[in-house]
Amino acid sequence: MTTYTNLPAILLLEDGTVYYGKAAGKIGTTTGEICFNTGMTGYQEIFTDPSYFGQIMVSTNAHIGNYGISDYEEESAKIQIAGLVCKNYNITPSRKMSSKSIQTYFEEENLVGISDIDTRSLVRHIRDKGAMNAIISSEILDIEELKNRLKEVPSMEGLELSSQVSTEEPYYYGDENSEYRIAVLDLGIKKNILRNFGNRDVYLKVFPAKTTFTEMEEWKPAGYFVSNGPGDPAAMPYALETVKDILTAEKPMFGICLGHQLLALANGIGTEKMFNGHRGINHPVKNIITGQCEITSQNHGFGIVAADVEKSDKVEITHKNLNDHTIEGIRVKGKNAFSVQYHPEASPGPQDSTYLFDNFIDSIRSAK
Repeated sequence: MTTYTNLPAILLLEDGTVYYGKAAGKIGTTTGEICFNTGMTGYQEIFTDPSYFGQIMVSTNAHIGNYGISDYEEESAKIQIAGLVCKNYNITPSRKMSSKSIQTYFEEENLVGISDIDTRSLVRHIRDKGAMNAIISSEILDIEELKNRLKEVPSMEGLELSSQVSTEEPYYYGDENSEYRIAVLDLGIKKNILRNFGNRDVYLKVFPAKTTFTEMEEWKPAGYFVSNGPGDPAAMPYALETVKDILTAEKPMFGICLGHQLLALANGIGTEKMFNGHRGINHPVKNIITGQCEITSQNHGFGIVAADVEKSDKVEITHKNLNDHTIEGIRVKGKNAFSVQYHPEASPGPQDSTYLFDNFIDSIRSAK
């Protein structure tokens, strides 16, 4: 492995903007769609969230690495982001429970990053110009060569990525003697979603992304959960077909993030690439049904088309984002199916949204 040596590094954006900094993590080159997260904590959860697969993450928090790495805080089995951009890269951890430094972690996971960047300037630029592809390199310092490599990177729009991060084989989670079984369609699920279900005494079987409804139904689950994940929801006909089949069979269903977008598509509601997306742990969402506000964790670059929802006779709005009024939750009229765009398993509120898991269990109970 090449250890951290303060070597120079370059960040080049698709629009030609260049930032010069220092190498962080593995010495190398990486590409992806650049985006930013406004969370002040939780960098390891961000690194390992499968919904970030294929994206270069800019942290708006000034210090990354300061509290080290802990195995318990991983949301999947490995780092999922394509690269990291940060201001202050703190190699020596200051937390006793950390098991390793961020540099050791990045080297083990082959993650390329860049530090000592003016991230405030960078985030303002992305905010104004919108999401775009980028390249980080600590081994190639020739701008023209980097530009040529960046031209080969596909747009996130139209990319199917969930099958690349989903489990390859089905597995179980929880107590097999629990009262209810829930089938999980893994499109890039986070560990804490499984923990939230496990805490509610249900038994889960987690299926690969391309599993059909018929195959899952053989296990005789009481309900279906469709997970979060990366990529363009409109590029996933296999998952859309599965969601349609769940609805046709009148089975209780709950979707989060990508699952929310697929439930919308299954009801004739379009999805769209957002200018920047939502990524952070301070997004206010109003529950239209109860009138209460939730402080939510969000991570998505696609959303559902509000105009389609508002004129739909198949679904009703349950949640709205109070920052930009995007649709954050829907439920299907006449069916036991609902979804939210945000992440109720995360706890920025700290537990403003965990009631959604209880609502799903209640919906299964009422369907018996």
